[in-house]
Amino acid sequence: MTANKIILLIITAIATFTLAVTSSCKIYSFKDVSIPDSIKTVKINFIENRAPYVNPQLSQQLTERLRQKIVNQTRLRQTNSDDAHLDVSGFISDYTVSTAGISNQQTSTNRLTVGVHITVNNRLTNKVDEFNISRPFDFSATLSLQQAESRLNDEILQNISDEIFNHLFSNW
Repeated sequence: MTANKIILLIITAIATFTLAVTSSCKIYSFKDVSIPDSIKTVKINFIENRAPYVNPQLSQQLTERLRQKIVNQTRLRQTNSDDAHLDVSGFISDYTVSTAGISNQQTSTNRLTVGVHITVNNRLTNKVDEFNISRPFDFSATLSLQQAESRLNDEILQNISDEIFNHLFSNW
């Protein structure tokens, strides 16, 4: 095979792949957020902390992070009105520490598990969606829980808010 034929084959393969990926046959879509045009407003209620152990800052920080993410990455308008098209509420249901790794008969890694229960009321369709999210966050057993919380805080907020957002708005 000549170099020109190889180049032509590569270009054809790339073009075919691009058409397959971007076509309307739903193999894959680059559209990350899927919100019907009729939905224009969202109300994000305070995410309460009902876990047995309460991290006093987590509820407020998670609520605010989710609000910012939705406002910044969608066309939805945040409102505090009771007639918002989407009404999102929830609570932190789990915040527990367990042993995740042992080395030389001693705990080497601990795991902080954060769980959140979310309820979404779509007032336009009168449908309610409830779902749970749970994420583990490992940390060295040499750290106290307070030290681990300090180091993991941004990661916890990012991961949990991303997962809530993806469940709310992505077409998977």
